Amino acid sequence: MQIDVAKRLQQTEEYYFSKKLREIDELNKQGARVINLGIGSPDLPPHPEVIATLNTNAQLPNVHGYQNYKGAPALRQAVADWYQRYYQATFNPNTEILPLIGSKEGIVHICMTYLQEGDKALIPNPGYPAYAAAVRLSGAESITYKLTQEKNWLIDFDELRKQDLSNVKLMWINYPHMPTGASASDAFYKELIEFAKEFNILICHDNPYSFILTDKPRSIMSVEGAKEVAIELNSLSKSSNMAGWRVGALVGSEERINQVLRFKSNMDSGMFLPVQLAAAKALQLEASWYKDLNKIYADRRLKVYEIMNLLGCSYQKDQVGLFVWAQIPNSYKDGYALSDAVLDKARVFITPGGIFGDGGNQYIRISLCATVEVLEESIQRIKDNF
Repeated sequence: MQIDVAKRLQQTEEYYFSKKLREIDELNKQGARVINLGIGSPDLPPHPEVIATLNTNAQLPNVHGYQNYKGAPALRQAVADWYQRYYQATFNPNTEILPLIGSKEGIVHICMTYLQEGDKALIPNPGYPAYAAAVRLSGAESITYKLTQEKNWLIDFDELRKQDLSNVKLMWINYPHMPTGASASDAFYKELIEFAKEFNILICHDNPYSFILTDKPRSIMSVEGAKEVAIELNSLSKSSNMAGWRVGALVGSEERINQVLRFKSNMDSGMFLPVQLAAAKALQLEASWYKDLNKIYADRRLKVYEIMNLLGCSYQKDQVGLFVWAQIPNSYKDGYALSDAVLDKARVFITPGGIFGDGGNQYIRISLCATVEVLEESIQRIKDNF
């Protein structure tokens, strides 16, 4: 018996990393011992107080039932306080914050809330592949906007205005930008807000990297007028080392939160309460948590620069976030060719930039989620075998 998958999945491929991890697993079974420098999954643990909060609350008898669809009040208040403290952005914890089971689900929730067949959404190229996948699942059409190194990977509004923006309902943006590590200023966000008002487009800002190797966390929501035209996703995955815990949040106007909640409340039955309380604790940590975390990532980044130099790649040192993005030498056709060569010869996996769109074809990306010792071993393998 053959049952075809739905039309919405016929053009949706398995996630690149899902396939690549299987390939690496097969190599490891053959004894290869591949070093994976591809995925940005933090290898460091959360703060001990966060784990203690989870343990303490998980032992209580009355925390194991279904939870409020809008999230625990303690977590919503912690998100509101965190936004005020670090971003100088004010939100009502009762009406303008929606905890999520990871911010990645929020990408789908937002697209399913606002998009349908006949609609269009703007997505960055290069950019996080989940944006295009979520738009496609909604039945809408993705319209890419090109980001280039010449423009510091920021949106070229003059070029964007030349495109046909009719039927565009929302626009995905992401700064600090993944994969390039580019940062955006308040002046940029002001221009973006004016653009959104001009074309009646909802701005969806995905903001999980603002605490990693940045001088100051930034949010579009701290800029005047943002709440009229924008919503923002945030996450504890990178900033709190809680990627596997799946905790994120959506912030925006009460109207937007309620609209997304109409979809989300049909998808899940809330998040385990002890996880929410532990997440609240993570958001209440002193600023020294982020300072100490960034010291570790800064040391690792120096080692990644060494790898890039060995491979003949060029990169910008002002990039931020959890990765290093670099342009490949002309001796390779594209980032896929270089990635495959390093995997084949040195048994080190690095991410080809082309998975983020053709704007990344001539680039590679290396994650900072590996210890200095692992990075030093990678350096030695490349020196010896490449």
